[in-house]
Order: sequence, then C-alpha cells, then structure tokens
Amino acid sequence: MKKIIYCLLIFFTVFACKTDEIKKEPTSKPIPKPVYKYGYKIDDYKVILDTIKSGESFGTILDRHHVYYPKINKIATSIKEVFDVRRVRAGKPYMILASKDSIEEAKIFIYKNNKIRATVVDFKDSIIEAYTFLQPIKTVEKIVEGKIYSSLSNAMDSLHLASNLTNTVADIYAWTLDFYKLQKGDSFKLVFEEKYIKDSLFAGYGDVKSAVFNHKGENLYAFKFTADTINGIPEYYDEVGNMLRSQFLKSPIKFQYRISSRYNLKRRIAYYGNRIKPHRGTDFAANIGTPILATSSGTVVASAKRGGNGNYVKIKHNSTYSTQYLHMKKRMVKKGQYVKQGQVIGTVGMTGNTGGPHVCYRFWKNGREVDPFKQKLPAAEPLKKSIKPRYLEFITPLKYQLDYNQLPIEEPSIITEEIAQN
Repeated sequence: MKKIIYCLLIFFTVFACKTDEIKKEPTSKPIPKPVYKYGYKIDDYKVILDTIKSGESFGTILDRHHVYYPKINKIATSIKEVFDVRRVRAGKPYMILASKDSIEEAKIFIYKNNKIRATVVDFKDSIIEAYTFLQPIKTVEKIVEGKIYSSLSNAMDSLHLASNLTNTVADIYAWTLDFYKLQKGDSFKLVFEEKYIKDSLFAGYGDVKSAVFNHKGENLYAFKFTADTINGIPEYYDEVGNMLRSQFLKSPIKFQYRISSRYNLKRRIAYYGNRIKPHRGTDFAANIGTPILATSSGTVVASAKRGGNGNYVKIKHNSTYSTQYLHMKKRMVKKGQYVKQGQVIGTVGMTGNTGGPHVCYRFWKNGREVDPFKQKLPAAEPLKKSIKPRYLEFITPLKYQLDYNQLPIEEPSIITEEIAQN
C-alpha cells in the first residue's frame, strides 16, 4: 500500500510539472531593428542595385523604372545646380529605391561617386532635392618603411600600397629627388592615413603626414605643415623649415624614365660623319603616352608642330626662365594658356627627328639655352622667422616617430603636495 501511494505521488508531481511547462508562454522572437542606408529605411522600398552601362543616361535609367520624361526633365532641371545628370559615367554603381507595389516606380536615385561619397536624388514627393551623402569614415594612421632595389614603384608595390600613394610620394619629393638616380639600398619611411568605412572597407588614403627618404646616406625629411592657419595651403618642409617645393621640378616626367641623352655642346654623331652637333636639351626616354609635366608655372608661348621638333610646347615662366618640350605625341595646352607647375601639358611621342619615344627638355635662362642640372635654381621661400619656432615644436614628435617608429612617451607631470592642496 505504501508503495502504491509513493508511486501516485511521483506521477502527480511529474504531471503537474509538465502541465506548468505547457502553460508557459512561448518565448517571443526579438523584433529586428530597421535597416537604414543613405538615411532611408530600406524595408519601406524595393531596392534595385545596378551599374551604369555604356550609352546609358540618367533619363534612360529612370524611364526603365517607370519615371517618365516630363518628370525626368523636371528632376534634371530642379537639381542641376547640385548634380548635372549629363555627367553620370559608365561603370559607376547606383541604387534605386522604388515603391513596393506592383509598379515598382523609382522614388530615389543614389549615384555612388566613390566609396565615400554618393549623390542622393529624392523625387518621391512634390519637392525634388539632391544632396551629397558622405559615409562615416574612420581614419587610421600607418607607418611603413621600404628599400629601393630597382624603383620607387616596385618598392611601394612590394608593400602592397596603391599607385596613388606612390604618386603622392613622388610629388612630395619631385623638387629634391631625381628618381632616375635612386640607388639600390636607398630607403624610405612614411607616416600616412588610411580611410575605412565601417572599420573594414578600405576607402583610400588620407594625408602623408611625414616622410624621410635616405638617399646616398643622407636623410631627406618631409613634414606637412600649414604656416598660415587661416588662409594657408599646407606645404612640405624639411627638418629645419626649408620648403621642399622649389621653382622648378627636377624632371618633366614623374618617374619611370631614363635620361637617354644629356645637354652636350660637344656631342659627335656618327650618322653625320662624326661631326660635332650640339645637343642643347636633355632627353627623358619613356613609354609613348607617358604624361609630360610643366616643370614650373607660366604662360604657354608656343604649342605647335614644326620640323625636327615635332609636336612641342614652350612655356615662359618669368623674365629669366623658359622651358620647351619636344617630340610629343599629343599637345594638351594652347598658346596663351596659363599652366601650373606639375600640370600635364602633353604626352611622350616620337614626332619630328627622333629615334625613339622621349621628350627633349630644353631650358632657357636669360634667352640662352643652358643645362638645367647645372643651374642653381631658385627655391621657394622658407618659413618666416616668426613661424619657425611653432613649426619646430610641431615636427619634434613627428621626427621622433620617423626615427624610432613610435611617438615619444610624455613624462608624467609631477604634482607637488603644495600644488595639490591648492
């Protein structure tokens, strides 16, 4: 009898527990958070992602998504001050937010200019607007160092750095380094910024904050600094405050060239019976189509095709200096045009009397052709004495970082008992 009672107690206890479990409310699933992109709640729209094809226009894209030409013309006219719809480029991605009904009419057009910037065109209501949307960016500071074994480009490639950063470094040192004369064993170190979207998507480079190039055992420092904090443009200066930029670039070709013939008034040419035929220019050999840069700012006084010069451009920089660029494939400036230092004025070719692709660079001083590599060319103005102390204080930690791969550790301030009590 006792055993029967004991079994019944166990049975009712288990049954009661099971009943309680059945009565329990099922756990409710968490409500997913709404997803926003470019400021819009994505769930409210039909999302269409595509890329602009060759020959497509803003109008043809909207027409395909049920926005018709009277409205397209109204949109284009309303936003022309912000976004010129004629300049949409093939290969650029875009997003359309359309209605979720059976028609799926486009309401918002988002043109992705690049990874960071997009142009949003909103025409879902009677008010049409266009504006720029910027992705939130995280900037990370990086420091890298490399060695030259053949060229700057190859050294940067080996560090998995993109060509636009290589171009920036070449621009920084364009006045102080002849990249043709880099030697095996030369080294460099850069402190620069990388930009990321959502902490992981690489979105390009920011500033090169500082750099040092060791060439022939000499350290060539470069620090980015804005002398005039209100209206000034940042420049690169060395460790004592001299501006790296000078009045003339070292070369009309950025890099990846070789000097095939130098300025030589006693040059003999076998083709002409070994007679002396002076060469009053410096030949920079490079691939056809390589950009040719103006080595200094000035006014184009000639842009023509003539005789042995082929396609050429001549620039007057001031009353003392002029430069000329011969044998171009293509001229990209016109007579009377003002050009800035580093501006592309043409491309390397083989027009005129030439045995291979190159640009013959000629240099005039006071009306006489001279060897530019033997001239003491004017440099840009150094920092003013009143600004120099601020600059030297500014670069002290940056130079330490380049020299030791880290920022200096600040000593903790000592608070005396008397100061603490006050």
